[in-house]
Amino acid sequence: MKRIHKVLVANRGEIAVRVLRTCRRLGLRTVAVFSDADRDAPHARLADEAVRLGPAPVRESYLSIERVLAAAKASGANAIHPGYGFLSENEDFARACAEAGLVFIGPPAEAIELMGNKRQAKLCMQAADVPCIPGYEAARPGESLDDEALVREGQRIGFPVMVKAAAGGGGRGMRLVREPGALLDAIRSARSEATNAFGNGELILERAIEGARHVEVQVFADAHGNAVHLGERDCSIQRRHQKVVEESPSPAVTAALRERMGAVAVQAARAIGYRGAGTIEFLLAPNGDFFFMEMNTRLQVEHPVTELVTGLDLVEWQLRVADGDALPLTQPEVTFRGHAIEVRLCAEDPANGFLPQTGRLLSWVPPAGEGVRVDHGVREGQDITPFYDSMQAKLIAHGPDRETARERLAAALRELTAFGVTTNGTFLQHILAHEVFRSGRYDTGFVGAHMPPETLRAQGQASSEEQAVLASLLFHDDAMALAERGGFDATLAGWSSSQALPVPIVLNDGAGEFRASVRPVAPEQYEVRVGDAGVTLALRWLSAGSAEVEVAGRRRALRYRRAGGTLWCSLDGVTRHLRDVSFRPPSERERASDGRLRAPMDGRIIRVSAEVGATVKRGDVLVVLEAMKMESSLVAPTDGVVTALNVTVGAQVPARHVVAVVSPEGNEAA
Repeated sequence: MKRIHKVLVANRGEIAVRVLRTCRRLGLRTVAVFSDADRDAPHARLADEAVRLGPAPVRESYLSIERVLAAAKASGANAIHPGYGFLSENEDFARACAEAGLVFIGPPAEAIELMGNKRQAKLCMQAADVPCIPGYEAARPGESLDDEALVREGQRIGFPVMVKAAAGGGGRGMRLVREPGALLDAIRSARSEATNAFGNGELILERAIEGARHVEVQVFADAHGNAVHLGERDCSIQRRHQKVVEESPSPAVTAALRERMGAVAVQAARAIGYRGAGTIEFLLAPNGDFFFMEMNTRLQVEHPVTELVTGLDLVEWQLRVADGDALPLTQPEVTFRGHAIEVRLCAEDPANGFLPQTGRLLSWVPPAGEGVRVDHGVREGQDITPFYDSMQAKLIAHGPDRETARERLAAALRELTAFGVTTNGTFLQHILAHEVFRSGRYDTGFVGAHMPPETLRAQGQASSEEQAVLASLLFHDDAMALAERGGFDATLAGWSSSQALPVPIVLNDGAGEFRASVRPVAPEQYEVRVGDAGVTLALRWLSAGSAEVEVAGRRRALRYRRAGGTLWCSLDGVTRHLRDVSFRPPSERERASDGRLRAPMDGRIIRVSAEVGATVKRGDVLVVLEAMKMESSLVAPTDGVVTALNVTVGAQVPARHVVAVVSPEGNEAA
């Protein structure tokens, strides 16, 4: 490197680890930054040195330009890689780096600013003859983007129509409207959400293209006038406009279409004097037409699938371009090999509305194997906090063809061990196994059409046989622990003078409670009844955290981890956790509602919509809580009067904190 010798990575988690590894491979010295919540995180340990930014909240740490620049100065770094998210698409940060004499490993600030506003970006692309979705952006002088104008133009465009925030991304400030009567409410809701999320309530309208795919093209440009594309990625498997699965190449893109889309993407990059890594996102209509949606002026989360099919290190390309080098390859020299698919492993519970999950990661063993890559930034024993994005890792598989890649990725998900925090791993497995995904004939409506809430709740629910295995595993683990503490022969585990009598237990497996009776009949053998079903099984311990279960001659391996009264277990690739609740007091649902509204997770209060003394109906939104960039509305549990309100906007609250109390009229809070 001519100019860059020490790189500060202004990020955290898997992308920080990813960037640091390439820097180290190239012989560059590295600096990590961390918040108090990330003091012992892997990225902070991997770098040559690490600098504390501040408290956990992002505005006091990873979003603080002043603190990041101070860290660079203190460490002697002369270049900053922003990763993705946080400050990566902040033009003020790019300018501040330049003013401080630091190399910003990203595009020019002017390009970030232009592409950061969907309205301005679309107007620019229209001027460059890049195909854009028909809509309304107030392109002519005197045109307005107020509610009245948007309603009028929405009627002109026709339905369905998409309301989109001009600033930001991630699905915030975006609404699909199918009926004219719903348009005004959608505009108001989207404007409010965009204002809260981005500080900018500007909206645009676009014709909704149904049955479309989300296909993006990776572009690279240098300071010497060169620009290339590195193929496309299909990101159509989304939930709430956030990507879940990505693959390259797209099953819907032919070689001829790839050439056309790539040429348009390069044309778009040249039109704005781009430099570095960027992604042009298109909507691909069923008839093969494609339209510009937006440009991401950074490295994408899903860049590994491009790396695997091209054999290139995109972070290395970023570093070399930022150092003033020309692109390493010309367009004819870029080649593609095989197929790659990526899934995003998130700490969230699909069966419970994808509620973000927090807690301690008790066990973390990433899978390995031919063609398998895992990008992550977590470690065993680490606390998963509510302060940052819920994505913890990316699992990627490459193969000579799509089906091989799909099978390798499905196997990797089954082999993954992640205990302590609920993830979307089972949800991802169901996507990969679904016949529509396997066929390659899917679109952006896949999750909504094929994974409705009732299907999500059913995913991972244990059969009677699996419940019997879980019950006997918990029982046997207790017996083995007792044998170890008592110092007697482990073959006596589970023995009692009343061995013929079954032991009744009530277990909660996360999806609900079930009753089982477990009777030891021989060393490591049990008879278990769950409801009307009876199961005879054998459990054989292989090693710490590993066992075999045999039922009716069928033997399977399982992995497990005990944490107090909770047992985490992975059986047939499905991870579950269960607790012995045989002696628990009645649950809140079993008691008459006490009117207490509790936070479902750790998080920050971003809105309070009620006040003490207000009369509310069951289901009225009282408080909105934000955790891991997701908003959760906390609603009145019953009709009545708000008699206590224990939070204010900006307050950080722990899970189970009583945020409000609603009492029937005439009653006082307990």
